[in-house]
Order: sequence, then structure tokens, then C-alpha cells
Amino acid sequence: MINKESHGLLSGGQAVVEIFKSKSTKNVFGLIGSSTMELFDALFDNREINFIDVRDERTGTHMADGYSRASGQAGIIIAGQNGPGATNLVTGVAQANAAFSSVISIAGAVTSEHKGKDTFQEVDQQRLFEPITKKTYSVNQTDEIPKLMNEAYSVALQPRCGPVHINIPRDVFANKIKFDDFENKQNINLPNASKVDIEKVINIIMSSSKAVIIAGGGVKNTNGHQEIIKLAKILNIPIVSSAGHGDIIPSDVEIYAGQMGPRGNVVATKLVKEADIILAIGTRLGFNSTFFSYDNINKNASIIQIDIEKSAIGRYFPVKIGICADAKNFTKQLLDKISSMKKITNFNNWTEKLINERKKYLKERDEKAEINTNPIRPTALFKILRDVLPKNSSITLDAGTLCLQSTDALNYFEPRCLFTPLDFGLVGFSFACGLGVKIAKPNKPVISLMGDGGFGMTLSELSTAVQHKINTVTIVMNNQSWGAEKAYQRDFFNGKFIGSDIKSPPFDKIAELYGAKGFRVDQVSEIKHAVKAALNCNKPVVIDLNVDPSALYSFRRDSFTHRIK
Repeated sequence: MINKESHGLLSGGQAVVEIFKSKSTKNVFGLIGSSTMELFDALFDNREINFIDVRDERTGTHMADGYSRASGQAGIIIAGQNGPGATNLVTGVAQANAAFSSVISIAGAVTSEHKGKDTFQEVDQQRLFEPITKKTYSVNQTDEIPKLMNEAYSVALQPRCGPVHINIPRDVFANKIKFDDFENKQNINLPNASKVDIEKVINIIMSSSKAVIIAGGGVKNTNGHQEIIKLAKILNIPIVSSAGHGDIIPSDVEIYAGQMGPRGNVVATKLVKEADIILAIGTRLGFNSTFFSYDNINKNASIIQIDIEKSAIGRYFPVKIGICADAKNFTKQLLDKISSMKKITNFNNWTEKLINERKKYLKERDEKAEINTNPIRPTALFKILRDVLPKNSSITLDAGTLCLQSTDALNYFEPRCLFTPLDFGLVGFSFACGLGVKIAKPNKPVISLMGDGGFGMTLSELSTAVQHKINTVTIVMNNQSWGAEKAYQRDFFNGKFIGSDIKSPPFDKIAELYGAKGFRVDQVSEIKHAVKAALNCNKPVVIDLNVDPSALYSFRRDSFTHRIK
């Protein structure tokens, strides 16, 4: 702890680093620039903070995003340059905002006296970031740094979490003053359900014959999976997860059906479409899970919705009862009450039906895997990954047709092991996110799935991976196209392809040039060997996998119903 009596003058850059230290921040991502040199000079003097220098501010933000989601801590990204350095952050911050990820982005800003004078590289960074953050700050005086930085951490980590952006002028970084104590304790306030609400929920559940639990990101982010499993087993009712959160419940839990909705599987979706009571815990019942349509959820079901954000309750579907509460705390409260009850509604027939249908679905999923065809079909890759990947693996995905097919086609055994950009639909996310996840989980395998278009956007970060020995495995499902768009052109525009076919260099060779390890896979029979070798390589690995260009699926068919004849 630093105070003004025991230390001399400190620059604004040194003050920021002292805040990092007071928050036990161990890893910081960033790209240097002239407007933040005092900050980087202070990082040089504090080597206990690991600085990961990136090649692009956008991909650096994805790293910070992945790190935050995997660790539960704030992910820090520094844009060293005002103007273009700050604007390069925008896509990554918007992605973090859609995913409710605790990213703190810091950007240099023009010197205070030049603000508003159309100076070199000036842009209104305050207005730029306000719509895509939980809160945006502009520091005006050096002595404001501790207060605003402490508040930034608190806001970013307070559920519902989200990104915070801070603009700091170069003169504020450079000024030296005496500071008071930097440490500031964070108070996380989590709402609970009332006893009356718990009684109402129990009464509704007990009136049901076909209840289902939908577990969302609120369960995942609070590590509330054990409580959900225990609750479901006591009640003997099935669990499904919201889209993009298939890792909430381990795949081998018998009463877990997987992800629901258009991004999920038929068994989980059928459960939600047939249930008379839906206990939605920690989920907004948002777009990717429901498409806001009763095609994906029973119109006649009584919905009990629990969410940390009051405004999310009943936002998309009317609810029988809505409770503003922390997902894990609510589940504990419900468990405590139900555990003391002598009689519980019998859901045996309903749940037994789910278990049987789930087993049948998983068996058919393996049987339908196209393992004897070349070029490679995605189902073959997913089948082999299910067989080969260690249970402690983390998986990152891109948007796009190939990766979207994998969302519910893989197995997940640990909470916080699936990382997707589904809420923003971002291409070019997976590889960079995986690097951040690996920093948070250095001793666990991290596998990133991408299309060739998305990887082409981000391959410069191979240099970052090699330099910092971030040994992830990236599988590029190379179909020589922007697959989702090509599928739409095929299905709804009479095959009039424009801009959807792309040519890329051999990514395995590119990886080798950067100092990583590359594998080229053209046959299904080569996949298992390549993946196993990659996992044991002790280097960053890129597997360039030749995927059938015709293996395309138009996921957003709802957007083109006007073109269906």
C-alpha cells in the first residue's frame, strides 16, 4: 500500500499501476503508444504484473475478454494511443458488452489543453464508448485516478457485469503528485429472493407435471452449477441451458439435455416447448435461445424468471412470477426450503422420457457423424473432438456457420470452459479469446475453432502467442468461404455468389513462419493424430483443416422468410 507520507511524487501512470497492484491484477494486455508512455514505464518497473503486448487493440480486447470470463477477474486492455488506438478497441469492447464480460479498457487521450480543438488523432472518446460500456470515464485531473479506477473495477465486477472504459489524457499520465492510499475495498451487493417469493415458486412448481429448469449465464458466472444439479435431482426435473452456455452443467449429468433453441439441440428445445412450468434461472430468455418466438418456448407455460437485472424480467416473455436475485443465492434459498419438505411432486415419467430421448439423440449424433467422407464434413471433426479432447479442455468459438454447428455438438465438463461470441455474432474472436483463456488457465488445454475468414483477420496474434508461449490449439475449419453468407446466397438468392468465396494462404505454413507449429489435414483419418500431436506439442499450434465447402447451414432463416417462395 502506498501513501503520500511514505512515498514521494508519483506520476499518473504510476498511480494506475498501483491500482492494478491493489486489486491483485496479475495480467494486463495492451499495445504501446505515445499518449500512455508513463503508464508503460511504470509497468516496466513493476514486473510482478505480466504485460502481454498484442498486435492489435481489437484482438487484445478479445484476450482480456477471454481472460475475464475464464478467471472471474477483470480483464485489462490498454490502448496506448488516443484516436486510432482507442477506436480499434470498439469492436472488442462491444463484444464484451454483449457478453457481460468484466473488461476494463484504458485509452490515452489528447492533452487536456488540446481537447476539443481538432488536434492530431482527436476523437470524442467519451461519446464513442458510452453506448457500448456499462460506464465510461474521462479523467480530468491526476488526483482523480485512484477514485475513478477503483470505481471502474467495482462497476465492471458488480453483477450484471460488463465492460468499463477509461480515457486518460497524456498530461494526466505525466503529472506527478502525492497520493493518498490506493486500496479501496469492493462491496458486491447481490439481491436475494424473499421468503414469500420462495413459497410462491414452490407452490407453482408443485402444481406442475412437466417442469424444466433453464440455466443461463447467471448460473455460469456465479459457479452455481452444483446447486442447480442438486435442485434438479431433488425435484427430479430436467435441466437445459441457454444458447452459448452449454458448459453450465457437465455433459455427463444424466438429467441435463444440453443447449436449447435454434442454436441448440432438438431434445432440449422440445423440453422447453412442452414444459408447463419453466424455471428460468439467470437467463434473460434472449434472442439466441428463443429468437423471441413461441416457436422455441411453450406459449402456455408458466414462466418463473430469476435475474440479477430487474429490467430483464419479463422483457421478452410474460412471466408468472419474476424475482430480482442472484442466480446462485436464489437456488440455495430454494434448495434449503425444498430439502425440508416431506412431499415433492413426482416428475418421474417426464424426466425418464427426457433421459431416454437424450441417450437416443447422443447415440444418433455419433452414428450420423460423417467419418468416411472426404473432403471433411464438420460432423466428423466434432465426433473426433468429443473422443479425443481431455475433459478439462476449454473451447472457444467464432460466429459463422461452421462454428455455430459446433455449439451443441461438443462435450463440456467444467464450468467456464465454453467461450462464444453468440450475443454479438462476431467473426475473428476465437483465436484471440483463446489466448486470454490460456493465460487464465495455463495448465489446461485450450482449443479454438474458427473459419478461415475469421482466422485471417487475427493471425498476426500468432506473434503474441509465440513470444509469450501461449500454447493454444487453433483448428481452422477451412472451407474457402464466408460460410454463413454463402449459405444465405445459396438458399435465398438463387446461388448468386458475390464476395463469399475467399482465398487464403496455407495457415499451417504461416504458423511455422511465426515460430508456431502447423498441421495440414485433408483426410478424416488424419484428424485424430493431428489433434493429439497438437495437444502435446508445447507450442502454439494451428491445424489447417480442409472442410467441405458445401457443408453450409443458414442459421438465421428467420431473417429471410420474406424471400421464401
